[in-house]
Amino acid sequence: MPLLDRLRAIPARRLDLALAALVLAAQLWPLLSSPESWSWWGYAVVLAAAVPLVWRRRAPVVVVMVTLGAVALYDLSDRVAAQPIWYGALVAMYSTAAYASRWPRVLALVVATAGGLAFTGSSDTAVRGVVLFVAAYAVGRAAAVSRSHAAALEERAAQLQRERQVEAERAAERERARIARDMHDILAHAVSLMVVQAEAGPVVVRSDPDRAEAAFDAIATSGRDAMVQLRRLLGVLKEGEGPRAPQPTLAELPDLADQVAGPGLAVNYTVTGTPVPLPGDVDVAAYRVTQEALTNIVKHSGATRADIRFDWQDDELMIRITDDGGGTPRPLPHSGNGLIGIRERAAACHGTASAGPRLDGPGFEVIVRLPLRGAA
Repeated sequence: MPLLDRLRAIPARRLDLALAALVLAAQLWPLLSSPESWSWWGYAVVLAAAVPLVWRRRAPVVVVMVTLGAVALYDLSDRVAAQPIWYGALVAMYSTAAYASRWPRVLALVVATAGGLAFTGSSDTAVRGVVLFVAAYAVGRAAAVSRSHAAALEERAAQLQRERQVEAERAAERERARIARDMHDILAHAVSLMVVQAEAGPVVVRSDPDRAEAAFDAIATSGRDAMVQLRRLLGVLKEGEGPRAPQPTLAELPDLADQVAGPGLAVNYTVTGTPVPLPGDVDVAAYRVTQEALTNIVKHSGATRADIRFDWQDDELMIRITDDGGGTPRPLPHSGNGLIGIRERAAACHGTASAGPRLDGPGFEVIVRLPLRGAA
């Protein structure tokens, strides 16, 4: 551990005791190193100028005033050793500049410099003393500013750490919400297809075995697809999971349409305009809203035909899914989870979604508009 870090680890009270002892030893040395017999007054003043440093952090102004007063009384006796530098007064001035509030420390500096000029006999000694006090004050202020700056940096670092933690929690919440929406889409779509195909299978098993076989194949395919996608999503919740398979995209929509199509429901998929590559989130959103709309058709409409139309325009992609059924799901935003999920996915990509009865005939329609700004 570096020496500075070791010093910082020592309690402040213990450091002040050690500093006071060091100053006391330095101020006593002129008295103890001389063979002459000095007056007890010199020892008393040296003690008075050094011992108060123990409280230099708690009451810096009081300590500096006591120390300066003791120094001023030192020469009342003629039988005292010369003191080249009053270390205790300098340390007290430094402490006042470092720990006291503005006006008390300024007052202490004025008193110290005025007293040094007024009560020192030699002009050289007076100037030297003033320079030393001003230097001690400047060093104390520099230490205070540095300490304040370090505290501000630590607080800023702590604040940034808290903000990063909050953002990480929010990101985790958004990820959990996305996983919940995807699981809802996958399960609702797969279960709805399986139920519809299972209900249709017995009806045609005798009259049209090929259609019955296709219905049961569709059930198996839907189940396998749901299992694959659920494993992929649940992998997000496990630590140490390897790279995950990509989310479904628009390239897989023809397969989705083939899955939904079956006995009693024809699905038509058309594209107009010039397709362009989409950002990943928009691509996934387009697939999911189409999947959810088809699931609602299978579950609620009783339709015999569904039309998926992708209209690529200059600034947006319009997705229109219609059916000819008699179902009447409530329009957005007061609908069930499926249509709310469509609205949320569109809004997440800065798009819009609407749903309601068709104006050009019987049935229901879902219209989603996704902006193409930023698409490659």
